Amino acid sequence: MKKVILISGGNDGLGKALATLLAPTAEVVILGRNKERCEKVAQEINVHYVVADVRDHEQIARAVQEVKAQFGRVDCLVNNAGVWIEGLLEETSPESIEEALLVNTLGPILLTRAVIPLMKEQGGGRIINVNSQAGLHVKALRSVYHASKWGLRGFTDSIRMELSKSNISVSGFYPGAMKTSFFAKQGIEKKDMPHHMDLEDAAQALVFMINASDSLVISELGMKPMGI
Repeated sequence: MKKVILISGGNDGLGKALATLLAPTAEVVILGRNKERCEKVAQEINVHYVVADVRDHEQIARAVQEVKAQFGRVDCLVNNAGVWIEGLLEETSPESIEEALLVNTLGPILLTRAVIPLMKEQGGGRIINVNSQAGLHVKALRSVYHASKWGLRGFTDSIRMELSKSNISVSGFYPGAMKTSFFAKQGIEKKDMPHHMDLEDAAQALVFMINASDSLVISELGMKPMGI
């Protein structure tokens, strides 16, 4: 039986690269808030899609119910949706701060909350929270981004303990910067992209985590380019 894998932020960047790798052997469902974009990508790489804003618990609940109605289960949730933010705190708008915390921290919490009852009902599952090296190490001018990612790290480590007795494994994935439109979507130009990781390398690491034995918990996996 094919695994059913739900990937938030699956219509772009790392999420799309992961969905593309998994599509031949799994029932992949990408989740995004732009219906047209999700539909286009789903047709392009031959996967399924649901539409939801990860900041909205009602939309998330409906999306998870759609997946349950179609497949009856969710074997793996990959919380991948995220946004970038940097700059002097006093020059950063409250709206941008709220957006980063809602998408990067609240979103994974709400999606995890939505799939837990289904995973308990089916007897287990796997949850992977895509974090960042910024969830492990800090730099100046990134206080809000670090806050969002360290919050996700704390959530991941705590919920792992909470869910282990229900045969649900929870992992944190901590990649370095990748060659994506992640920064450009926030209007930020990054000139050092040639030194960033290829998306497929990070996606392959996620495939390894998804396909690990159900008897194992990969508590965390980090990766970054050599020499950085």
